[in-house]
Amino acid sequence: MKTYMPKASDIQRKWYVVDAEGQVFGRVASQVANVLRGKNKPTYTPHMDTGDYVILINADKIIMTGKKLDQKFYYHHSGYPGGLKSTSYRKLIAEKPEFAIRHAIVGMLPKGPLGRQMAKKLKVYAGADYEQVAQKPEKLELISFARGGKE
Repeated sequence: MKTYMPKASDIQRKWYVVDAEGQVFGRVASQVANVLRGKNKPTYTPHMDTGDYVILINADKIIMTGKKLDQKFYYHHSGYPGGLKSTSYRKLIAEKPEFAIRHAIVGMLPKGPLGRQMAKKLKVYAGADYEQVAQKPEKLELISFARGGKE
């Protein structure tokens, strides 16, 4: 029995639209990362980009549980001594919600050329409008767990 390896011409890519309104930040990020990698398909291959395109809308209406909005920080460095900057997620989501969710999703993808190729298939919008209407994306229902209950 031989292991099936898909060719680049065999890969069928779909467009999905994900509505993040009222969804939990980390759960959305991990499930979207799996779709971008292609882990939801039976033809998943770790060394190939078999994933689909994902359009994430309403990034400004995503929620974080617990006290993460004030206790979780985004750090970046200017490259100069003492140049470490930190921003709380409350401020980051208020100013740049697209960046916050994109940063989380891209961090869950492989590092290197393969991960950068997968990251190009992610489109994030703060509002409900998106430009890729001509691609006729399907609505993707994410698995959401009830807050406060057993998961």
